[in-house]
Formats: sequence, structure tokens, C-alpha cells
Amino acid sequence: MFLRAAAAALFVFVAGGCAHAPARHFMVASAHPLATDAGHAVLERGGSAVDAAIAVQMVLGLVEPESSGIGGGAFMLYWSAPFRTLSTYDGRETAPAAARPDRFLGKDFVEAAVGGKSVGVPGVLRMLELAHQRHGTLPWHELFEPAIALAEGGFAASARLRMLLAGERFLRDDPQARALYYAADGNPRGRITNRQYGATLRAVAAQGADAFYRGEIARDLVRAVRARGGDLAEQDLAGYEALERQPLCGPYREWRVCSMGPPSSGGLAVLQILGLLERTPFARAPPQSAEAVHYFAEAGRLAYADRAFYVGDPAFVEIPLGKLLNSAYLAERAGEISGRSMRQALPGSTEGVGTSHFSIVDAEGNIVSMTTTIESTFGSRIMARGFLLNNELTDFDFVPGSANQVAPGKRPRSSMAPTIVFDAAGEARIALGSPGGPNIINYVAKALVGMLDWELDIQSALALPNFGSRNGPTLIEKDSGYQALVPELEKRNHVVETAPLTSGLHGLERVPGGWRGGADPRREGTVRGKWD
Repeated sequence: MFLRAAAAALFVFVAGGCAHAPARHFMVASAHPLATDAGHAVLERGGSAVDAAIAVQMVLGLVEPESSGIGGGAFMLYWSAPFRTLSTYDGRETAPAAARPDRFLGKDFVEAAVGGKSVGVPGVLRMLELAHQRHGTLPWHELFEPAIALAEGGFAASARLRMLLAGERFLRDDPQARALYYAADGNPRGRITNRQYGATLRAVAAQGADAFYRGEIARDLVRAVRARGGDLAEQDLAGYEALERQPLCGPYREWRVCSMGPPSSGGLAVLQILGLLERTPFARAPPQSAEAVHYFAEAGRLAYADRAFYVGDPAFVEIPLGKLLNSAYLAERAGEISGRSMRQALPGSTEGVGTSHFSIVDAEGNIVSMTTTIESTFGSRIMARGFLLNNELTDFDFVPGSANQVAPGKRPRSSMAPTIVFDAAGEARIALGSPGGPNIINYVAKALVGMLDWELDIQSALALPNFGSRNGPTLIEKDSGYQALVPELEKRNHVVETAPLTSGLHGLERVPGGWRGGADPRREGTVRGKWD
């Protein structure tokens, strides 16, 4: 990947992007400086990428509670450099045994999200424990030390966290959350000490994930959910299993792009967008032009239409992945793209966004690309034992009858798309991902075309203004240089909307002699590595 000087100048101007210094040995890119520091410290002690991921996640759950934590779920890609194998781990939440298809029928999103009915069985800790059993090198209990120290010693709340707390409508209704995050005058605290979270982590560090899924912590979690109208049971927690799944991979030009398969729709939709772009004039469109945005948005419409129709939990529905990524099918779908916007796509026939992401590479070249979530900002707004609980069940379709309808034990469809890109020789070249709900797919695909087609370095590609379509209006990032493209897009029959589109892309790319990282300037993440 070689940076085009003119493009670099554009992106520094438009989005404030700047490349980070490369690292020879290892690197961490995460959504908060304290989490990045925790992962870096683990790698300094000789820990693996999975070891560092555990430390990063435990700190993120403390300092970025609006986005992820042990009360939520995650997907992880893991590349083993010595064995040249790619593994994917599914820590997606599951619906409780009492869940029924009409759970959210007739409710709007806020009514459904806030309260106990939206809480699924958290999967993060079981998934991390499974990955650590297979790829960890340092003792499990040591990986919790940075988060425990911060939780018990306190940390300065970031400007972003204080802003989100100030604007939050429902979190104060939870007594534990109100006492933790707000001062007596109702304003967000400038410094936060979360001793309950520290105690929870001490128990998990000493006893493993069983301390969370059985016993006192599980009972308190269930009690908190049921007090807010939920039906989660201790048996739901005790029966939860993290899964290892097959990675979902596909070609893009000379590259091989790998991501997470169902129940995430993210990997499939990203691969479809790339596969469709490869079969359109996108490559001949000038970078950062209205023509390029047009083809990208049209590919997104088709991919999102298929995502909505076909994808659910593979334990409950049959998903025609092979057909959806088949070259002939993609060519047929690409034929629906013309010089004018279709505005809305139908799914093809196969017959005959509160989330965080981090990327880590360790000294052996092993890579973790992990997207982690509690769904909405601050999840269900229910706190237990110092951590917030997810509202992940609102990722199910509210109206019964689809592939993604609610069912007991089912995992809701996700848009998370942790991604690793390989070159023609089979070497890992890029690891990245993003939060952003259903927009994740467009964010990840945008960063990939920025690097693979427009030859931007990773920081410039992440800072690139966001754009695309979720099979509705064509979205352009508000207050970005891309707003100048709106008149030309409208001439192509696009209905254009501008929106904040606050991605949180974090990633790594291999460069001569080592690795270079990127952190989305829209959030507060950092990159840290070791050269010597």
C-alpha cells in the first residue's frame, strides 16, 4: 500500500487524518488510551494478542461503558502466524428461554431497548475464556490487573463519556448507575471509581468465567433484569456457550478478505459490497468522486437488501452463503447497477451500531480483530455489579416471520464485521473493524476501498469521510468535504441525507519492517506499538 500524496493532503484537510509511527514488534489500536496502554503492557510482558485483547476489553468496559463490556457480546477473528490459520469466535448474546417472536411487536426502538426485555445473555467473557484457552500465554488472572487497578483507584472520565452522560435520558433511572456516574447536582462526574466492577473482575480473574455465569454474580444480574421487566433466568446464563465458527472469506481483486460469518451479517455484506464493486466501473471512477460514491452506495443497497432477507442465526435458519457470494450471482446483481441510483433494492433470488473495536498484533505476528458491543449507547441502562447490561435483543426483527425473528436461545443478527485482509502470498496485511450499528458494514467497506483501491495509508483511510447506503437514502457524513458531492449525486437520482456517521474504526496494516496503526479521529482512540 502506497499513499498518494495528493489524497493524503485531502484527507488531512477534510478529516484530520495523520499516520502513526510504525512498530516492528507489536501494536495495539483501541478506542481509549487507557485500554491501549493496558494491551501494550500485556504485550510488553510477552503476552499474546488474545491476552492483550482480554486486558483491552476489561478496561474498555470500565472507561468506555457506553460502548462495550462484560455485560455484552463480541466477535473475534484470530490469525495464528506460526500455524497460518484463521479462527473466528462467536460471543454473541442469546435470547432467554422465555423469549417469544412477538416480544417487541408494536413497540418503537426506545420502548424496546430500555429495560429488562431487551437484555440477552452476555457472551464476552465465555468467548474470551475460550480464545484464551487456545491462544493465551500469560495466566488468565494477570490479564485483569490493569482494569482492576483503574476501577479501584479511579480514572478521569473522558470528554466524550461526560458528553454522553450529560445527554443521556434514561441512565439516571438506575440507582447504581446514577450513583456511579453522576454527582449530587446531577452532572456527570469528572472522576469515576467503580469498586463493584473491580470486585466482579477479581472474582472472574480468580475463578474463571464460571464466576460470572453461575453463583452470586449471575443471581444479581438476573435480579436486576427482572426488576426492570425482563425474564432472564439463571439457567440462561449457566447454559451459555461461546462458539468457534468458520471464517467467511472472499476475493477482492488480488486480495483475500476474511470476516465473521452469521449470525453476523457484517462479513457477508462487506464481501458482497466488494464483490459488486469489482464488477462495476468503480475502479475507473476518480477517488473521492461522486461517481465512486454512487457505485459504492448502489452496491450497499443490494448487499443490505440481501442481509435483511436472508441472514439470521444459522442454528435456526438456513443461510445460502455460497450462493450469495457466488461469482455468477454477484455478476447478476451487479448488472442491476447503472449510472442512476435505484434508490431501493430488493433482495436477490438464490434459487438454481454502542459498540467498540480494537486490533492487536503481537510479537509473533498473531492478530486479533475484535468488535465488541452492548448494542445502544449504555445498552439497556441496567447496571449490575458495576457493569452495564446489553439491549442486544433489539437486534432481532420486531415483526415475527423473518429469518431474524426472536426465539429462545437464538442469537440476533449483527452488523459487526471484524476483518483481516491477506495478500496473494497468504500474508496478513490489514486488520480493522468499527462500531456503528448497521452502518458498520459501510464503514468497514469504505476503509477497505480507501486502502486497497485508493492506496491510502490506514490512518487516512479511517479518517476518510463516511458514505454509503443501507438500502435507503444515500448517506454522506455531515460537515465533511463530501457534502460538495451532493449536487452531482442528486443528478444521478440519489436521495441524499447528511448525518454525523460517527464511526470508530481502529486497525493495523503491515508496512516494510513492521506495522502501522490507525485510530478513527471521530473518537478518542489511540495506537501504541514497539519498534525496538
